[in-house]
Amino acid sequence: MKTNSTNLLCILTAFLATCFSGSIQAQKLKTTDIYSGIEFKMSKVQEPKIPNNSVNIKDFGAVNGGYTLNTKAFADAIEAVSKKGGGKVVIPPGIWLTGPIILKSNIELHAETGALIKFSTDKSLYPIIETSFEGLNTWRCISPIYGKNLENVAFTGNGVWDGSGEVWRQVKKSKLTESQWKKVIASGGVLNEKKESWYPSETFMKASIGADQNVRLDLKTKEEFEAIHDFLRPVMVSIQNSKRVLFDGPVFQNSPAWNIHPLMVEDLIVRNVTVRNPWYSQNGDGLDVESCKNVLIENSSFDVGDDAICIKSGKDKDGRDRGVPCENIIVRNNIVYHGHGGVTVGSEMSGGVKNLHVSNCTFMGTDVGLRFKSTRGRGGIVENIYISDVFMTDIPSQAISFDLYYGGKSIAETLAEGGNKINTKAIPVNEETPQFKNISIKNSTISGAYQAVFLQGLPEMNLENIEISNLTAKAEKGFSIIDANGIKITNAKLDIKSPTIFEIYNGKNMSLKNVEFNSTSAKAVTIDGAASEKIELVSSKDVNYSKTTTIGETVSKGAVKM
Repeated sequence: MKTNSTNLLCILTAFLATCFSGSIQAQKLKTTDIYSGIEFKMSKVQEPKIPNNSVNIKDFGAVNGGYTLNTKAFADAIEAVSKKGGGKVVIPPGIWLTGPIILKSNIELHAETGALIKFSTDKSLYPIIETSFEGLNTWRCISPIYGKNLENVAFTGNGVWDGSGEVWRQVKKSKLTESQWKKVIASGGVLNEKKESWYPSETFMKASIGADQNVRLDLKTKEEFEAIHDFLRPVMVSIQNSKRVLFDGPVFQNSPAWNIHPLMVEDLIVRNVTVRNPWYSQNGDGLDVESCKNVLIENSSFDVGDDAICIKSGKDKDGRDRGVPCENIIVRNNIVYHGHGGVTVGSEMSGGVKNLHVSNCTFMGTDVGLRFKSTRGRGGIVENIYISDVFMTDIPSQAISFDLYYGGKSIAETLAEGGNKINTKAIPVNEETPQFKNISIKNSTISGAYQAVFLQGLPEMNLENIEISNLTAKAEKGFSIIDANGIKITNAKLDIKSPTIFEIYNGKNMSLKNVEFNSTSAKAVTIDGAASEKIELVSSKDVNYSKTTTIGETVSKGAVKM
């Protein structure tokens, strides 16, 4: 009996040792797997190093309930742990009303499950500061969560951070139900002359006139901006010029403008977070990663009022002068519900974007799936983008969209106004000319969309070297390819409602290989434009391009090879 017990103990010990060893190996493998298969070289993203100290906001006078302002308690707790060299500030279950929280280095804000941090609706608590908004240098109200020139910052726990965005944002009547619209009007504020848009105040409404998107370029002094304080709604989380920043676990919701905005952060990790905004929220972006280096975004969900996961690098001259690209970014295993774009690059990309990997993401009902946007005047180069295994369903506009004529509106709004227009006039190339090149999209599925793929470059700067392979798509419209060079479509199965599957205008060095589609129309493929050249259409047993292709009169003889 003793021998059996001893043997059993040995077996159990060996089993536990094996499990423990396996767990360690699995953990190492998991860390390694993050970077295996990445198409470019990048350093391992470093996590914050937080000292092992801890304080609780209740110990500094914080009062639960949502009625007592706890700004001082948060500040005192952060200061106390900072004096120890840093550590964790614990926010226990409860409703904690506060004004702006100013971050310091070596601080972890840990919102426990059941904690709701609600930011005050009193706008006088948010002084204006010099900052960057929508890629431009300007003045803005300080963010509810703000930090600059920091190292080692973390947001952990499963609590909720709420920006009280409803008192900051303009709302369009067309985006609300009748009962929601009545509720908004009853809250105060003013309506425009057409009674179609609500503003938090008359100051806000007047200040919005003449703004470039949401920035007043005509104002210069702090005093001038102070006069429109109510218009200067901030992003909810602003962390600038910092190193080693982590978001892991919490919910971030209801932001005044963008939700989370890391600007010039090196070593950024966003994982296991939930980002939410009302679907009607103006400029209610989820995560705007701007001019950052070495970034990991994974295992998170987004349900927002504008673009969900956005990659940016400044706008126009301000962005070019900054000259800091967004680079070395991994985006994987994320879900996007509502949003104007699942993963978006631009339109503020004047400092450039390079080395972006996107994989295993699901977009359900987003206005657009993969969205690339810019316009003349931006400048900047977007290159080395690798996208794979993206699954899109119920996309009301374009599932994959490249638009170099972005005018500040969602694609749904653009389509409602008559759709994208072809512009044949080229202008001289200079530092203001944006460029998109070297982009791969493979192993992706589109299950329901208005249009599968829209690719439009500029006459003077074509989209260049875009490869789409192993695509399965079901949509009302197929491909529009305009002013593009080096487009390769390979191994595609297309179920398109329209009889025209491919519309090609001024396409160069293009190929369609092993592409299956359901149209037998003589205009299944239309090719036009005097700049079209070196287009190769490879027929298969199911598709005979000689019977399904119409070539326009402006296309030179021999430009299309079948």
